Amino acid sequence: MSDSTDAKTLPALPDESWTRVLCVVAHPDDMEYGASAAVATWARRGVNVTYLLLTRGEAGMQRPPEEVGPLRAAEQQRACEAVGVKDLIILDHPDGMLMPTLDLRRDIARVVRQVRPQAVVTANFDFEAYGGLNQADHRAAGLATVDAVRDADNTWVFRDLADDEGLPKWHTQWLLVAGHPDATHAMAVDAAAVGAAVGSLECHQAYLADLPGHPKPAEFIPVILAEGGKAAGVGHAVLFKGYDLGGISGAGGADEV
Repeated sequence: MSDSTDAKTLPALPDESWTRVLCVVAHPDDMEYGASAAVATWARRGVNVTYLLLTRGEAGMQRPPEEVGPLRAAEQQRACEAVGVKDLIILDHPDGMLMPTLDLRRDIARVVRQVRPQAVVTANFDFEAYGGLNQADHRAAGLATVDAVRDADNTWVFRDLADDEGLPKWHTQWLLVAGHPDATHAMAVDAAAVGAAVGSLECHQAYLADLPGHPKPAEFIPVILAEGGKAAGVGHAVLFKGYDLGGISGAGGADEV
């Protein structure tokens, strides 16, 4: 490998000591576009991975929402099983109308304090993403997650979580954004994890069938992960834009990070 290639190789994610990871996304299937390969790798290593979905994805199909919500929740449960996720939490915020409100931030901060993760993963929430304009819920979910991670580490924000629910503040060391074009870290994944990632998206069978022209997961998930591998100097990898929030929580919390 040439020196110029070495200079471009992304560093490995420093996740060796992690025991708990929380993934926060807007909809069922949002974790399944490559990031679930990292989840499968963590789970196989013994890391406890929790999925927090902010909506049930009930507005994502051409069927009545009261039918779609339970259907998509069931598909997400099967997708979780495909990558070894045992803890799935789905909130009831409205699909298609998600807003980064204080209520949403509180709901996310609550789960951060419950799970006490070393890392929180969310999906790309840039205005432009995935080859076009990013979906509104994705943008709201990512922004609320960033703020909630810091809220969870602040004694004076959402005091009711500690006073009424017995959830003291928690400092998350790493915030990871999957699917970001300016990745800073890579996580190598093997063929088994690639296969699990493909399988996890295939679990969203009814949802994918409702999307005309959507490629089969086996046709593009390995390609995404192989491209990540090129950036990491390995066969396959999941890429993240990582924010190291530091290892020590301040007295006031996130506003001191």
